[in-house]
Amino acid sequence: MRARCALIYAQIGVEIREIELRFKPKSMLQLSPKGTVPVLLTENQLVIDQSIDIMYWALAQHDPEQWMPEKDSFQRLQMEDWIGINDGPFKQLLDQYKYPERFPDLAKTEVLESAMNLYLLPLNQILENKTFLLDDKLSMLDIAIFPFIRQFAASDSKKFHELPLKNLSKWLNYFILSDLFHKAMTKYPLWRDAEK
Repeated sequence: MRARCALIYAQIGVEIREIELRFKPKSMLQLSPKGTVPVLLTENQLVIDQSIDIMYWALAQHDPEQWMPEKDSFQRLQMEDWIGINDGPFKQLLDQYKYPERFPDLAKTEVLESAMNLYLLPLNQILENKTFLLDDKLSMLDIAIFPFIRQFAASDSKKFHELPLKNLSKWLNYFILSDLFHKAMTKYPLWRDAEK
């Protein structure tokens, strides 16, 4: 999702191949043997198989509204710290919260409490006086993490709306209603390698 958003924003034309992860095409596995999505093959045959790396690559090509903070700036360091938490410990908590059957030894309430203290409440606090996470201007940070917050919220939407996360909910709703999100959510026919 975040990789698609960055590619759309950067106005980089790509051929999107929707796949079913249970039936990974051989052509995809030849590009990226680890077999996870997304995978981007650039015109100069560079393979990028991490969504955050696709974002960095896309914004390096074209960043019309300066989503990317300047290198070595305080905002860039902040962004990288938050993405590190998002892609590391928060992603682990998201999986535990979203798929409790895979983690029978963990209480869902404890997972929620950990996610709140580690990530959700601090983000909500940041948004007390800002429209977006780094400033009043949209940045790569917002796009990099909103799909994960969306998944967390959707895992138990009733519970999420009961939590003291008014600012974070308003921020998330902005993205869910955005044209960018709707373009990125476009469904494509499943890709199948040609039979030989």
